[in-house]
Amino acid sequence: MNAIVKVLIADDQPLVRRGLALMLDPEPGFQVVAEAADGAEAVRLAHEHRPDVVVMDIRMPVLDGIAATERLTSELPGCRVLALSTFDMDEHVVGALRAGACGFLPKDISPEDLVAALRVVRDGEAILAPRLLTRLISRHVTAPDRWAVPPAPTGAEGLTPREREVWRLIADGSDNAEIADRLGLSASTVKNHITALFAKLRVRDRAQAVIAAYETGLVTARRET
Repeated sequence: MNAIVKVLIADDQPLVRRGLALMLDPEPGFQVVAEAADGAEAVRLAHEHRPDVVVMDIRMPVLDGIAATERLTSELPGCRVLALSTFDMDEHVVGALRAGACGFLPKDISPEDLVAALRVVRDGEAILAPRLLTRLISRHVTAPDRWAVPPAPTGAEGLTPREREVWRLIADGSDNAEIADRLGLSASTVKNHITALFAKLRVRDRAQAVIAAYETGLVTARRET
């Protein structure tokens, strides 16, 4: 865990790129290896520098963040993508998650939260604000899709009752400790259930599992009034 985390920052706004780089420069264990002004440049520089994590803006010229994320996760499977968004209900975030991003953060993220998020993503986990993701999906996951989102995972019918309970709690925004407490299970048992659940659903992380829960009707959107 002491290895340097190599980060590539992709954003079409120079001030944002510089601001994110300045957040990370003083942090031990992080190295900003490159900055890209569009998605195509991000893909090219990722092949050149092989970062551990790409901090990816969603809206960029030439190649947008969604398309760039899809290319990166396909061409460089070891490279993790953390999408950036403004804090509104940005429908493009759903497309980024389906393209393989490990999560998303608002652009006004604090330095401490950014560092923590990068470590989580580097370690192979997803990082997102669960309640915000739930609101986002509630508005957009069943809307007409402009990004040819793949169909809902096909393994849901093979889930055990316990795996279905765990899935529902994930969709509700619960973390592993909360799931263990709710179901009276050990942390290791919860982790085993989640591993089996993800394999059956053919999803890579919690973000895609939450989206799949809405797509399959396991949970329904709570409409805002």
